[in-house]
Amino acid sequence: MSLTEQILAKTPGNPLEGLRRVDALWKALREDAIAVPNVVQTSADGYSPTERTLEIEYDVLIAGGTLGILLGAALVLKGWRVALIERGTLKGREQEWNISRKELAAFLELGLLSETELETAIATQFNPVRVSFAEGSNIFVQDVLNIGVDPVYLLETLKQVFLRHGGTLLENTPFESVEICANGVCVNRSLNARLMLDAMGHFSPIVQQARQGQKPDGVCLVVGTCAKGFEQNESGDLIASFTPIQKQCQYFWEAFPARDGRTTYLFTYLDANRDRFSLEDLFEDYLNLLPDYQNIQLEQLEFVRAPFGFFPCYQNSPLHLKWDRILPVGDSSGSQSPLSFGGFGAMVRHLVRLTNGIDEALRYEMLNHSALSLLQPYQPNLSVTWLFQRSMSVGVNQNIDPDQINQLLNTVFGEMQRSGEPVLKPFLQDVVQFVPLSQTLLKTGILHPGLVLKIIPHVGIFALLDWMLHYFNLATYTVLYSISQSFHPWIAKLPPAQHYTWHRRVEAWQFGSGKDYVTD
Repeated sequence: MSLTEQILAKTPGNPLEGLRRVDALWKALREDAIAVPNVVQTSADGYSPTERTLEIEYDVLIAGGTLGILLGAALVLKGWRVALIERGTLKGREQEWNISRKELAAFLELGLLSETELETAIATQFNPVRVSFAEGSNIFVQDVLNIGVDPVYLLETLKQVFLRHGGTLLENTPFESVEICANGVCVNRSLNARLMLDAMGHFSPIVQQARQGQKPDGVCLVVGTCAKGFEQNESGDLIASFTPIQKQCQYFWEAFPARDGRTTYLFTYLDANRDRFSLEDLFEDYLNLLPDYQNIQLEQLEFVRAPFGFFPCYQNSPLHLKWDRILPVGDSSGSQSPLSFGGFGAMVRHLVRLTNGIDEALRYEMLNHSALSLLQPYQPNLSVTWLFQRSMSVGVNQNIDPDQINQLLNTVFGEMQRSGEPVLKPFLQDVVQFVPLSQTLLKTGILHPGLVLKIIPHVGIFALLDWMLHYFNLATYTVLYSISQSFHPWIAKLPPAQHYTWHRRVEAWQFGSGKDYVTD
């Protein structure tokens, strides 16, 4: 019996069975064995609406309640008729969601939570968080992803807001199909709405149909546990590494205090090559390395939970559907950074923007695919991070110095630390801005040219050229957003369609340049 089997057999909830289910999906993805569904029904050409006219019951139908409830509650507060379908019971998991406090202001701005409710939703707070790589110095940062939100309380509170203001919740109602009609969408052959929001995540059947079996350009594998028995420690690890490249992967760690113990994760970036190892193999390495990482013996720990998963990401993101009246949001849209796990943090960061944008799209009847694609715009500040993800991963047949990735990260983060928190903190929260990025790259190139030269053959010349295009666009978006601040009086006087379009362009420049980041 493997160490993984021994530990998970004693962990509540039978996580071994769940791990093997997810592993089967990971194997199918690597082997191109996932069937492409056909759940979106249109006219014969594949994209035009059918001629059927619907009796509209709802303005918005949301599929996927775990994060869809955030937008659902926000939209009912705007006065829209919203229905939400969830394949199971809409409730949060026990594991906290980590986020930075200032990002939680979105719940107050939209009126979703009171100050008291927001404080109640915070299960843990800790400081500092550490960034550390093998044989390098530790970097400590305050107030970054140091808040653990209780998903059970948060989702139940938002659920009650949603219901109290007229929302329709259909639990134990899995998504089956959607027909795009002349004046709306018909979901599951019975629910008629003007607009559908797909919040079903990375493996949404709508997304799978749209991507037509395309393999992801990168994947983040994650395994971990929450356990009791650690010494009291009110600090966290945002990203840490203490081993060289092994199994053609660089292993990274996270650790956070939790209400019922300490959560530790092992994650790695890789491609979806069929020769990659399984999640169960990664879990075995996690358990073998955990004692060295946390300076504790496994026998001293009482394991409470075992979270795990894999997160695909695509360079062709955010996903722009060719169908009218369907908007992917959250992980379905692919709008998260390829360096992050997506999910809660990415949804909250865009919650106000999406709520206001969907509100305008409904008011102005901007519901065709071209108009909706403006709500999930290209963001060069996320696209530039693809090169970083590539530099932190290793191809199955690549041969590089086992310490190269740790050396690179030590150098880059060291230069960001010397430049100060205005450079370091946004980057740690997946916000890349032109001036801090340029400053870091210039210093690294001048002071460490040998290391930079090693990276070029590692990532490849085509990846580098692609990055240069996004880097140029990042500069352009930065300038355009600065100029756009004088546009607001002019935009307010435009006809509805142009008003909507220009609002979305300004938001694209703002978020695409990282200017949505709010300093403490």
